[in-house]
Amino acid sequence: MSTVHIVGVGIHPFGRTEGASGLQQGAFAVRQALADAGLSWADMQFAFGGSDSAGNADTMVSELGLTGLPFINVSNGCATGGSALFGAASAIASGQFDLGLVVGFDKHPRGAFDPRPADWGLPDWYGETGLMLTTQFFAMKIRRYKQRFGISDASLVRVAEKAFRNGALTDHAWRREPVDAETIATAPMVSDPLTKFMFCSPAEGGVALILASEKRARQLGGRSVRLRAAVVRSRPAGSFEVFAPMVEGSGDASATRLASAAAFDLAGVAPGDIDIAQLQDTESGAEIMHMAENGFCDDGAQEAWLAEGRTEIGGALPVNTDGGCLACGEPIGASGLRQVYENVLQLSGRAGARQVPGAPRLGYSHVYGAPGVSGVTILEA
Repeated sequence: MSTVHIVGVGIHPFGRTEGASGLQQGAFAVRQALADAGLSWADMQFAFGGSDSAGNADTMVSELGLTGLPFINVSNGCATGGSALFGAASAIASGQFDLGLVVGFDKHPRGAFDPRPADWGLPDWYGETGLMLTTQFFAMKIRRYKQRFGISDASLVRVAEKAFRNGALTDHAWRREPVDAETIATAPMVSDPLTKFMFCSPAEGGVALILASEKRARQLGGRSVRLRAAVVRSRPAGSFEVFAPMVEGSGDASATRLASAAAFDLAGVAPGDIDIAQLQDTESGAEIMHMAENGFCDDGAQEAWLAEGRTEIGGALPVNTDGGCLACGEPIGASGLRQVYENVLQLSGRAGARQVPGAPRLGYSHVYGAPGVSGVTILEA
């Protein structure tokens, strides 16, 4: 099977962009990625792309050119970007293609996400109790986790404070100003124990990646990073997931644990080998729980990790170096690809003021979506 490389990346800034559709923001990112790789749209042999609420990705050909390439639409909740990358990487690894595109974009209306129970195979009463509102579900989940493993409110604050501090260094972030710990802790409560600064917001933006076989990457001769693993897994029995809170026994099984283990196995590396990680942080509690679910620490050890600064840009394992979802917001189709984009910049030494020191070699990204789907990628410089 062919080794897969990322040879070009592009991004449309996240946040709110009046006058530009989500699809146009995606096309902007594609043009950036093509320029980064020194390629044209006509060079693309295939494309995978996704959006949750901004239209079908394949209609982007109207903006980019009618070349007749196969363009596959992907829809997998917040894991859409990771799923599109998995599909595209598989197409190249199979040997059928040696050059292709992955793109994700979105343009969500203001306000909280408003999913309908029927779309997720759930009865109306589930929505009537408020559990379709993700702010309420995630607050319930982190309350349970805090009680089990001794996580303090101070740790929730530290995650958010780090996110906004990193976002201030990031050109593509939405929230570009630091927020101090006291402001985060005393802000209006949304769902106990999470205040308004501990949640990400629905947003707009687009990200594109150009993938190539090893042979094609060598021919191009530019910068590239190797894709060591791209894995997607759905929820196992007994997991405790958004829109699927089926706790049996401990509830410790999860789509993320499955995806993480499979990715490490495929890449032939261990959690201790990773130099930088981007983890799904829909809210502060998610980053904390995902540190353990992805194998980087034991449950409960996050308390010490955060207090000691281990996840800071200069720490032992920098986490969410561009501010993550908390600082960038979450355009569903683009969010998982933003994580990979950030890792590509970091591994190629192009992250500017937020560059992780010491020439990081292995980058890890994890995206998570309803009703329990996780995508993990591991990149190598």
